[in-house]
Amino acid sequence: MSVAALIVAAGRGSRVGQGIPKQYRPLQGRPVLARTLAAFVAHPRIGKTIVVIHPDDRDLYEATLSALPDASSTVLPCVHGGKTRQDSVRSGLEALVDVAPDIVLIHDAARPFAGPDLIDRAIQAAERWGSAVPGTPVTDTIKVVGERSQVMSTPDRSELRAVQTPQAFRFPLLLEAHRRAAAANLPTFTDDGALIERAGLPVHVFEGDPGNIKLTHPADFAEAERRMKGETMTYVTRLGTGFDVHAFGDGDHVWLGGVSVPHDRGIVAHSDGDVILHALTDAILGALADGDIGTHFPPSDPQWRGASSDRFLAYAVALVRKRGGIVDHLDATLLCERPKLGPHRDVMRQRIAEIAGLRVDQVSLKATTTEKLGFTGRSEGIAAQAAATIRLPEDNS
Repeated sequence: MSVAALIVAAGRGSRVGQGIPKQYRPLQGRPVLARTLAAFVAHPRIGKTIVVIHPDDRDLYEATLSALPDASSTVLPCVHGGKTRQDSVRSGLEALVDVAPDIVLIHDAARPFAGPDLIDRAIQAAERWGSAVPGTPVTDTIKVVGERSQVMSTPDRSELRAVQTPQAFRFPLLLEAHRRAAAANLPTFTDDGALIERAGLPVHVFEGDPGNIKLTHPADFAEAERRMKGETMTYVTRLGTGFDVHAFGDGDHVWLGGVSVPHDRGIVAHSDGDVILHALTDAILGALADGDIGTHFPPSDPQWRGASSDRFLAYAVALVRKRGGIVDHLDATLLCERPKLGPHRDVMRQRIAEIAGLRVDQVSLKATTTEKLGFTGRSEGIAAQAAATIRLPEDNS
């Protein structure tokens, strides 16, 4: 049977942090996508490979492809993806119609460790069953949680599998399922196996590979780098604290946690005066033992006048990662009488997570008054204190 591979590379990869999309980020000197592509181009059973990219990434893709001189004869012209992964896969399938492979493998660009044995198993599973996905046993206990964080049920984990890619299908079957889903305006599915299930067709699970990780968060990249070096890294955990204060002045809003909050006062500051982001920045720099925010962004420097404080936090996080470290948790407490944190807490946590390239559950925000005591109690100013937990390679500590 003829086999084609479809690599989905149209995502933005926001959870890994700011910068270029994760599939183009270097991994031991080569873009992640180049490593992913190489695995499929080199496999003897795969005749053609097509990559679905974001329209804005054409130059990045061309540069990646130029690093794979052996790919020119087997990699088809790329196609542009859509708003969802499902849209992108359908675009790639439509572009394969003229090739008409018997089997198509759908693979995430951010999984660069798919080995030849896993690809073999995927092809064999599709030949045998028509629709198949790789899965690995779930080792943690899984809870189904309701609206109020209440546990609704605990599935038997022996029946659960964590599903990966490449997922393998008879090409006509998957193409028809995608076309019908689009025509019926069905909701978006998180993977192609789920779409086939929705069509009422059986999907089988074959043995996956625990090493076939998806690069989603910054820590995944750090682990992938160590893995490719053949290293087992030992970390030391560090805790840093930060504190910042600014006086109120004229204005109609304050910046807090990267969010503009309406208020009857403004902030007197050289930058935008975001005490939460300033305190978090100092906490990370403290954990690194690398000075404070004034050391790196002196208020005497006019280039930081009115600067957005998300730049400061992103810079501090980048210093951690430059040293091969990982930011585990950020925690901040706002001290003021007003404005109230509660109505804005969730959007602030989300914004801080985006700036730092973390999950939202790695960001904590709290607030307290000072019982009318001191400058915050008299509403003369606003303050924040913060803590950051990071891990650094022990040999860099």
